[in-house]
Amino acid sequence: MGNNKSETRSVKPIFWISTLYFAMGIPFVTINAVSGIMYKDMGVSDSKITFWTALIMFSWTLKPLWSPFLEIYKTKKFFVVATQFAIGILFALVALTLPLPDFFKYSIALFAVVAFCGATHDIAADGTYINFLTNKEQAKYIGWQGAFYNLAKIISSGVLVYFAGVLEKTKGVVNAWMIIMGIYGLLFFVLAIYHYAVLPKENKQEKETRKAGNVRKELLEVIISFFKKKNIMWAVLFIILYRFAEGFAIKIAPLFFKAPRTSGGLGLSTSDIGLIYGTYGSAAFILGSVLAGYFIAARGLKRSLIWLCSAFNIPFVVYALLAYFQPTELLPVGIAVVVEYFGYGFGFVGLMLYIMQQIAPGEHKTAHYAFATGIMNLGVMLPGMFSGMISDWIGYKMFFIWVLVATIPAFVVTLLVPFSYPDQPKEH
Repeated sequence: MGNNKSETRSVKPIFWISTLYFAMGIPFVTINAVSGIMYKDMGVSDSKITFWTALIMFSWTLKPLWSPFLEIYKTKKFFVVATQFAIGILFALVALTLPLPDFFKYSIALFAVVAFCGATHDIAADGTYINFLTNKEQAKYIGWQGAFYNLAKIISSGVLVYFAGVLEKTKGVVNAWMIIMGIYGLLFFVLAIYHYAVLPKENKQEKETRKAGNVRKELLEVIISFFKKKNIMWAVLFIILYRFAEGFAIKIAPLFFKAPRTSGGLGLSTSDIGLIYGTYGSAAFILGSVLAGYFIAARGLKRSLIWLCSAFNIPFVVYALLAYFQPTELLPVGIAVVVEYFGYGFGFVGLMLYIMQQIAPGEHKTAHYAFATGIMNLGVMLPGMFSGMISDWIGYKMFFIWVLVATIPAFVVTLLVPFSYPDQPKEH
């Protein structure tokens, strides 16, 4: 198999891994964070923004349910290129809806289709990575994969949001965001053409021929075997509650930054949010993630987990402090975001490693990993849907106090969660 993998290539893997995972990051970050800033600029209420932008993220939770069916039809390369073209068209259509009276209704429907295409793209991209690289190459390029996914975060919620803020001053809010959505669309057309040219071709003789009925049976077996795992209900409770407070905080924070000071917000410009939240925050997240890896390697996951949970949840206190003091200077806001995102990156690694080492192992390791991450996303999505409703009801100051209360279940479940497999892998 190793030889066959190398024969199907015409370019070095780094030239498509980098762009593939960059393309994977853009739709998720745009819908989850950037769309909220855009809608806030255009006068949509916090409750409406958070409910709908969280709800349409459901595709990333459900993607394990249709991932096996992609193996039946066409090739992974086909799905990567097709979804990228589709996303390009959809972003262009979003741009065209923004001047309309019912812009929110039409644009959110289009974003829902972007989410479905983005989740399908993720399946095909991960499949390409697993299928065309040897185990040694997968380990070699895993760092690049993560780096370019996070670069998408910095470009989307940092650079492009900053640029939107600059454009607003000369073009007006609607035209500024039409241009930004147009840039997203153009970017995906370029990526689709590039990946059509450089992605490795799938050997059709090696492609397994399966019927839809067999795939449905396999999927059912995967789901049943997942819920038969030892201590699985504790593990599911852990992956849902670990990020419970984040689900509330992550949706409201950028809206709180944007809201006028008279409404309890910080009154930051769109450019300020792009610079602080997207760029410095994302860089702090990457640094936290890297350092957490060394921390866990030295102590083991079981001994590290409560510290990782603390690093993940305690920094939400910075938002409560910002809401209480409402600083007028950018520096304390920037420091607060860097502290919170560093803790976010540091603590998030523990959750992903727990899923990888304590939930995924077994006969259906890849499918169970995907299933568990889907459940994890659900744990963030549900509180996110109602975060705007709560913040509208009690105000930003009390809302971020509520976020701190919402961290308590994470600490309880982290202290009690069992380890079904040895913490450290055996040395071979």
